[in-house]
This record gives sequence, structure tokens and C-alpha cells, in this order.
Amino acid sequence: MDEPKAIIDIGSNSVRLVVYNGPPRAPSVLFNEKVAAGLGRGLGDGAKLDAGAVAQALRALERFAAVARAMNVRQVRTVATAAVRDASDGRKFLDDVAALGLPVDLLSGDEEARASGYGVISAFPEADGIVGDLGGGSLELVRVKGGEIHERVSLPLGVLRLAAMGHGRGMLDRQVRKIVSKSGWKSSGEGLPFWLVGGSWRALARLHMYLTDYPLPVLHGYAMPPEAASRLVRAIGRMDRKRLKDIEALPTGRIAALGDAAALLATLTRVLGSRALIVSAYGLREGLIYQGLGDEQRKRDPLIESARAAGAMLGRFPEHGDLLAQWIAPLFAHENARCVRLRHAACLLGDVGWMANPELRAERGLDIALYGNWVGIDATGRAMIAHALFTSFGGGATPALSVAALTSPEEYAKAATWGLAMRLGQRLSGGVAGPLEVTRLSIDAKALTLHLKPEDDALYGEAVERRHKQLAAMLGRVAARA
Repeated sequence: MDEPKAIIDIGSNSVRLVVYNGPPRAPSVLFNEKVAAGLGRGLGDGAKLDAGAVAQALRALERFAAVARAMNVRQVRTVATAAVRDASDGRKFLDDVAALGLPVDLLSGDEEARASGYGVISAFPEADGIVGDLGGGSLELVRVKGGEIHERVSLPLGVLRLAAMGHGRGMLDRQVRKIVSKSGWKSSGEGLPFWLVGGSWRALARLHMYLTDYPLPVLHGYAMPPEAASRLVRAIGRMDRKRLKDIEALPTGRIAALGDAAALLATLTRVLGSRALIVSAYGLREGLIYQGLGDEQRKRDPLIESARAAGAMLGRFPEHGDLLAQWIAPLFAHENARCVRLRHAACLLGDVGWMANPELRAERGLDIALYGNWVGIDATGRAMIAHALFTSFGGGATPALSVAALTSPEEYAKAATWGLAMRLGQRLSGGVAGPLEVTRLSIDAKALTLHLKPEDDALYGEAVERRHKQLAAMLGRVAARA
């Protein structure tokens, strides 16, 4: 992304400014602020927006415009969704926003659904399932497959509307089924994952993490079994507001709607026949950015793009990560495509610890991989990259507890081998391109061979020899030179 760009999202529950920078295919958040104005609170079709909510939203939007100017953000797109779309005075509100220097695109339900679906595709290019974007005023269901949007629908099932549907035995369930059926939604989600977009879904996932003592507090890509929704309904029913507020990870502004959101999720999981519930931090805003990309940019891998950008920013030699990945690749020719991209990402991040205290470089690599803002990757993938970096920075082959909890012994052993190969390449080359361009590795049934030309023999010093032997032993070979 050549320069920062911003999305201002005027939703039914909150008004939010997000400023992005970084590579266009994997934009990173430079600034994020929201105000819970509640424009959709108590709003039925044809009703007017609450005057207090409008005043609060306009104050927030005036600030957002000022912040964007102060940050020299020249590309600002402002969009509005269900609450403004449904209000009888929505046009007047849009005129008031435009007077602040923020012309607004009022998204239709279909446009909102498309953007949400493309947001998930942007983060998970191979996504095959149903996207559910739960906002304050509406719920969008979108069938995604093969990098494309298929059936989609916008339903009046936002969290601010659910309370009015009643909580009697089976009442919400019956009404949700009726609304879904009446909408004409035909796409079956039987056996497919249900991708969760929206703050209320994320709050439920945080609660599930807390209840299951999950070792990695990263929501993006977090997966729950389908029965988790019904279990959350029961758990919330047993917990009073004070106990919920004591859970640090739960945003207090979402607590009041947790029960309704869980009940809706439980019903949708049954209606759709979902086999898994997966959280996506990418949604409408990221989908709008993705829709503006060309075909070539869309085809790029978001994990590799973001890792390359982070490696260039945090490392010493921007070109080194791609070259290192190519240099160690002959040792892992048998690995599948998933491992190839994880190993590539690890190499791109292979120099991110150089500014840390030498005693803490391994922990630095571990933290960046585990907790970084990566997309297109699950928790196991994060843990494998983390262990590769930990090993590469001298942390050893024994995994951290969090890594061991998220990977199998075979997976973390594989990652440790990647790390030792990276460690050899880094030591041989000094982190620059030349030595990797004039040497190569090969492996056979007996030996791990480092090939050097006679004029480059001086590169093979004592430290290189030690790391060469360590890697060879890990691979069950002897270290050889040719």
C-alpha cells in the first residue's frame, strides 16, 4: 500500500475509523478507534434515528475526519449500513456527515454481504463455507467458495433487534428459522464451516477461549466445534453480569448482548448444519479494500505478503528471506504445499530478532510469530513458524509450552529442523545475499552436503561447521562438503 488509506464504517452499533498501511494484499492496521453510538438501537423499519445517537455519531465522525487529516490520509472511504439504510431520516444524517467532509456510500444489503464475504476470502483465500457477519442491525449470510462470492442475503437479525424477539422457550429459534426461510436463502452449509465476522461473535469466541483455557489469545482463525454455540448459551445463562465483567478478555460493551448472540449462533449452526465455527478478524472493511485490488494482487498469498513486509521492516537485509527459503528448500522437497508456505514465511521473518537483546532473541521470534497480526494461517501454523524462529535464534529444539499445546510432536520437530537449516544459512551468509548465491545444499540417504567453490572455501568457518553438523544430526545424516 503506497500510502495509508482509511475506512470509516458507520454501523448500527458502532462508528469506527480504521487506518491501514502496508502491502495492499495484506493491509495492517495503523490506527483503530470506535465509538459505540448505537444508531440502530430501538430502530424498526421506517423509524427515525435516535437524536442522542446521531449527535454522538456526528461528534465521533468529526474527530475521525480530523485524525485522518492529521495523519495525512488522503484516501478515506466512508460507508454506512443497516441502521442508516432503514431509518426514515437516514438521508438527512448522510447529508450531515457529508457536511463534515465525509461523503458516504450507503451500502445496500447485498453490497454489505459481498464486502463481508470478500473480507473473509481476503484473509482465507481457500475458504469454503458460509460467512455470517453479525452487526447491530443486520446479519449477512454469504456463501464463499473458490475465492468467489455466491449466494448472499441480508437479514434483520442484528444484535440490537434480537432482544425484541422474545426469549421464551424456542421463540427466538422459531423466529430465526422463519426469517431465514422467508428470505429465500437456499444454500446448504451442511458439513461446511461457518465463518464468524463481527464484534459480538468475537466476544463469544473470547468467552469460549476463557472457558476452555485456550493457550493462544488470538481470535483470528480461532475454531470452535459446532456444539460450542449451545454450550455457550448454557454457560452464559449460569453466569451473572459481574462474573462476565471479571473476565478481562471480554469487552464490557458486548456483555449485554452475549446471550442473544449465543442463542442466534446456536440456531444458525443447527439451521446451516455447520461442522465448525471459525472467527475471521477480517470483514466488511477489509473486503472493501480487497474489492479494489486487481486480479494479480488478489492472487498473492496474504501470509507471505505480510511476512515479507514485516521482515523488510524489522530485519537488516530485505532480500534475504526469500533467498534463504530457496537455499534450504532442497532439504524439504518431500513437504506439502502447506509446509512450504509456512517455511517460506518463517524465512521471511528470519531476521526479526536482530535488534533484541541477544539473550532474548529466541523469545522475540517466538512472540512475533505467535502473536503477530497474520492472516491466512491457523494456530498450528503460527506455532510452527514460532518454533522455527525460536530454534533459528538459538532457543533449542524443545518447544515452548504454548507451541507444544498447539502442535503435534511431528509438527514441532519439523519446525525445529526448518529453524536449524535457517540458522546454518544465516551463519554462513552473515545475513547477506552473496554467500547464499554461490553455495548450495543437497541431501541423500547418508549425507547433508554443503557445496562450495574452492574460492569460497573460507566461508566455512568453525561456527558454520558446528551448525552444519547440528542440522545433519537432526536429519539423521552426516555433514559433508563438496
